[in-house]
Amino acid sequence: MTDLKATPHIVTAAAAKETADPEVTSVKQLLKLLDKTSKSTRTYGFGNPVAQKFFQQFYQDLTTHLGTYASLGFLVQRSELQFRGEVVYQTDSSGENLAFKLYADGIRELTFHDGLTQEDLTFFLEALWGDTDPSQHDDDDIVTRLWTKNLSTITFVTAEEIIKVSGAGDVLALQNEGAMNAPVSSLRDMIDKEKAARAQEGASASAGASRFQSGLVGYEVSEAELVALAKEVEAESARDSVTYVLDMLLVILASEHSPMLLTKLFGVFDTVLETLTKQGRWTALNRVLDLLQQTGSARAGLSDDHRQQLAALLDSPNKPERLKLIELHLNKTQQAATDGLLPLLLRLNARAVPALCMLLANLESPSHQAIVCEALFAVAKDTPEILARSLSDKRAPYVRNLLSIIARWNNPKLADAVERLVRYPDAQIRKEVVRTIGILRPSGNGAKLVSFLNDADEPVRLAALKLLMNGQYTAPFAAWSAILSAEEFHDRPPAEKRAIYHAVRQTAGDEAVPYWQSLFTEWSWTNRKNKEESAIMAAEALGKLGTPAALAALEIGQRKGSSAVRQACATALTLATKHQKARNEGRLP
Repeated sequence: MTDLKATPHIVTAAAAKETADPEVTSVKQLLKLLDKTSKSTRTYGFGNPVAQKFFQQFYQDLTTHLGTYASLGFLVQRSELQFRGEVVYQTDSSGENLAFKLYADGIRELTFHDGLTQEDLTFFLEALWGDTDPSQHDDDDIVTRLWTKNLSTITFVTAEEIIKVSGAGDVLALQNEGAMNAPVSSLRDMIDKEKAARAQEGASASAGASRFQSGLVGYEVSEAELVALAKEVEAESARDSVTYVLDMLLVILASEHSPMLLTKLFGVFDTVLETLTKQGRWTALNRVLDLLQQTGSARAGLSDDHRQQLAALLDSPNKPERLKLIELHLNKTQQAATDGLLPLLLRLNARAVPALCMLLANLESPSHQAIVCEALFAVAKDTPEILARSLSDKRAPYVRNLLSIIARWNNPKLADAVERLVRYPDAQIRKEVVRTIGILRPSGNGAKLVSFLNDADEPVRLAALKLLMNGQYTAPFAAWSAILSAEEFHDRPPAEKRAIYHAVRQTAGDEAVPYWQSLFTEWSWTNRKNKEESAIMAAEALGKLGTPAALAALEIGQRKGSSAVRQACATALTLATKHQKARNEGRLP
């Protein structure tokens, strides 16, 4: 919940102090130690050595303070404690803290008096967080427990007393009124004096004109204080009501002992989690799940049934119906907020991967898809086969996202599933498939890549050729035969034919020599120009191959080919001879 900020006049006054008040310093230190003591007692039990150490230290320091100043008293607000108008204890809005616990149970002023015994202090700590025996005072708050003991060394003022005296109808409103900025000792004095005044005026008919019947408190408030109080009230009114309610529920969860009420409370939390999911409040949802998890770890005494309920709450984000709610919110909400969405999805386990894949497939915004991709990359790493099975989906954007995740995993076992997309309808997907194969299988058998050279889309063919020409793949000439023997091969663009020949040279080597040699002596009346062009390119490829078989084929071409072919073969032989000499001399690798 939203803490009330210090008013400007208090800040100014604090800054003007030349030296720190030793009593205020002592109070601050004691309240910090009280907070540690109450939390350790709450977490570990009163008999725990750690809790006992904090307890003894606090009791010793408190006794010293009371011996010096006679009392220790402070005003209680939602998230802070005040002493002489100064904040001496303040916490964040995490829910389970000393100030909020006292405030939630109705205490507005608490005072420890000289003569406090260890027995009294022990009873106070047990009353603060509930009796160590859960069968006792099952539904009692702090006020009820302290009243039953009626300790003279621990006194307090409740919100109910203030309302009765002032005539105010709203405790929350009264908390922000000037009464709560009065000196610590004046709150009890004010109530006692007003009760006495009312008793004297009770017999008078003019008692209705009493200043307290108008809801006024018996002290003066300056104009500056009124302005500051108005700002505080405005800030309090503007607080996030959802966070306020969640804080209340979490405080109840931390302190409630009734099995029946706990069962109902867990049911309420399930509704809360579902509602937050519908509304897309991912940060609040993460916060509640975090605190529920902390409760399961820190709170002792939960029954097996309640622990099962708690586990079901923590597991609820994995449910397909909850992921469906995320999809509906993101697709139907314009400019939907995504803060906290990725941390929420990263909570999921492997069981949620199929539903998470469906979420990715159905989301409409690329930015939302990117968030789910990040989650799948982390969550589905141990179950990649689920994504591999989804590659056959007809939705191209979905398949493209899956391929991007698989490429980042770089798991060679998924290469077979990727290669099956050689005939996927979308050309961009086929090009992405080639790129992914290059990542998953950067070397080895390139026969699957050869099959992409019959693709109708030129960028896909060129992407496959780029891989096949890098010298890392092998492919038998039989894999190339169907492409090279097709009549339409000679009609391909010259640059593509040249690239294919060099890819053949890199993958098949001498196996391709007989084919190229046949081009030198082939005679054809049809498509003669293109076939001669292919023969010239074959001479270039044989020259770069440079093996004895390649050189022998070039010599045959130099004797038996057309004039253009003979010239190309002669040029290739000359270059091959120079390269061979340079290699022998160590000038080339």
